[in-house]
Amino acid sequence: MRVVVQKFGGTSVREAKQRRLVARWVTEALEHGYRPVVVVSAMGRAGDAYATDTLLNLLDPLPSAPPEEIDLLVHCGEIISAVVMAGHLRQSGLNPEVMSGGRAGIQTDDRHTDAQIINLDPSELKISLEAGRVPVVAGFQGIGSDGLVTTLGRGGSDTTAVALGAALDAEVVEIFTDVDGIKTADPRIVPEARTIREMDYHEVFQLANLGARVIHPRAVELARQFSVPVRIRSTFSQGQGTLVGPGRGVLDSWAHRDPSHAVTGVTQLRDLIQFQVTRPTTFASNWIYRLFDLLGEQGVSVDLINLFPDHAYFCVMEPARLTVEHVLSDLGFPYAVYDDRAKVSIVGSAIQGLPGVVGRVMEALSREDIRVLQSADSHATITLLLERKDMEAAVRALHQQFGLDREVPPL
Repeated sequence: MRVVVQKFGGTSVREAKQRRLVARWVTEALEHGYRPVVVVSAMGRAGDAYATDTLLNLLDPLPSAPPEEIDLLVHCGEIISAVVMAGHLRQSGLNPEVMSGGRAGIQTDDRHTDAQIINLDPSELKISLEAGRVPVVAGFQGIGSDGLVTTLGRGGSDTTAVALGAALDAEVVEIFTDVDGIKTADPRIVPEARTIREMDYHEVFQLANLGARVIHPRAVELARQFSVPVRIRSTFSQGQGTLVGPGRGVLDSWAHRDPSHAVTGVTQLRDLIQFQVTRPTTFASNWIYRLFDLLGEQGVSVDLINLFPDHAYFCVMEPARLTVEHVLSDLGFPYAVYDDRAKVSIVGSAIQGLPGVVGRVMEALSREDIRVLQSADSHATITLLLERKDMEAAVRALHQQFGLDREVPPL
């Protein structure tokens, strides 16, 4: 069978008008000789009746529920969406079959609200496909070892779709959203940002991990692991969107080996908190190990670390601020905190070891009088910590500096 997995996000299934468009995409896949498997998110976004955040708000201001009960509550959003979407497919003359994540074969660990897929048995899906039906799978969920419903965390429906694509040896996984692919920058900040036609897994993972929200990083990593091609496209237009695949290394047509075409995209992340911590005189050289060990025990992820003999800088996301302050106070470590930070990153598979890229970054920011507070780099990224007020100007300056509004000419 030529299988295609089609995942539709919350905005694609929010209202009947959008759901009829989804039915057309599924019908078109059948007409092209594919056997489609449909994966759906909960309908709409926060404030819509059956969105995940709306369901969570039902618990407020009640006492906190145990994680397994939260999973029972929020997984209903995708179940409702799958049943309603199946009705639209039936109305279009198709033969849908609704499946929960568990029935579709998704087996997870027992970490409720943020479970990891550990196995996938596609036998039920294959029976459905061979019978000529269209499986409609509730995304974002699976079954733990104890038989309880689990959910996969934010972006879990993307992960569901890629996992099913890997298990079914799908030709492609199509992620349908409200944008027409991955952009060179956030179009709300850079209106001239263009859609990138092709990207490799690593570039997309870095963009997603550094702030771009078109696809979840966990889904990209799963696609890379099993070599599943992923196309990110819009439910509302006929554009081809962005094809994500293995690429061909540093000579890809979208990543020339020169400073003018080294960068694929620019992304940003606001609401960072920066800490400056000073070593107390009562602590020896292992003071920073003690701090990071305790933060890890509290589940705090630390970013942009700069270490010195007597002090250190690091960043966390805003929700972790109070936890970090409590740990520092308990240790008696003097600290300063800055809550007006953001980070801006450039991503490109051709950055590694390429002379001139950092110079061009600093040149662009200096023209705008933007001060860099911290920086970090890898073989495909350069990340800068800035004052939040400078974030959008920095994104625009870097997008212009590297000519990202222009198509890269073919080799």
